[in-house]
Amino acid sequence: MLSSRNYAPPADLAPFIRHFYIIESTLPDDFEIRDIILSENPFVRVIMRGQWAAEREEGNWMEMSGPLIFGSNSMPLPVRSKGAFTVANFAIRPSAWRALFREPATQFVNSVDFLAPLWGEAARDLSALAGRELSDEAMLDAMTSAIRAQLKSIGRLRIDDEMQEFEAMARLDSTIRIEVAAQRLGLSVRQMERRCLAAYGLTPKAILRRSRFFDVAEAMRGFSTPGQKQLAELRYFDQSHLNREFHRFVGMTPGKFRKSVTPLMTMGLQLRVEGKDIG
Repeated sequence: MLSSRNYAPPADLAPFIRHFYIIESTLPDDFEIRDIILSENPFVRVIMRGQWAAEREEGNWMEMSGPLIFGSNSMPLPVRSKGAFTVANFAIRPSAWRALFREPATQFVNSVDFLAPLWGEAARDLSALAGRELSDEAMLDAMTSAIRAQLKSIGRLRIDDEMQEFEAMARLDSTIRIEVAAQRLGLSVRQMERRCLAAYGLTPKAILRRSRFFDVAEAMRGFSTPGQKQLAELRYFDQSHLNREFHRFVGMTPGKFRKSVTPLMTMGLQLRVEGKDIG
């Protein structure tokens, strides 16, 4: 039904892009998926084919087409797709946000927007891909060309080294205390908060809470070993704490999540696990 392919960025883009990935479905034309997106990294999605929509506000669905920018999430973003689709994506490193966007990261948290007004010519080149039958190589070439063009347009070819280190830190040890993380980065807690808001659009606490949730969700979906699953669940103080976090990030209890069918979110969790091997 759904398939995905993960690709590492070329060396010159590795400081800015975490990974590229392509998702396809071979569903019947009238088959609709309703699910949620919970994005750890902001990402650009180019809809090559298929019908997509996102619920930006309750009851207000935005029909999606062409290239889009999805911001980081601190809560689930409801989405729906209908029929077969192909989407080409690249995940942006939060530490590289200011090298690729003039707008603040906080503007895009828990949201999706059209990329064209933000990236101009680079986004228009991506828009031209829609509706075309292309190989993975052709899609990757088009995305890398657009990214390079945008980097050149902004001209700020620097990343936030401390935030890049914090990205890895949050993925590897989501239980780390903020004070300890700040000390390791050589920052005060206040400095770290400002830098996280500039890079992620979120506070350090929100970033680590989300990483802990992902660790548990990956275990529940079978992407980690039983030993890791037990460890992940112990990261919460008690069952009520676990329940609160699941309501926050997926709007349901852990028990309901275990039984629920969430194909898009589950694929996102799988891509997150695979992405750890990419960088």
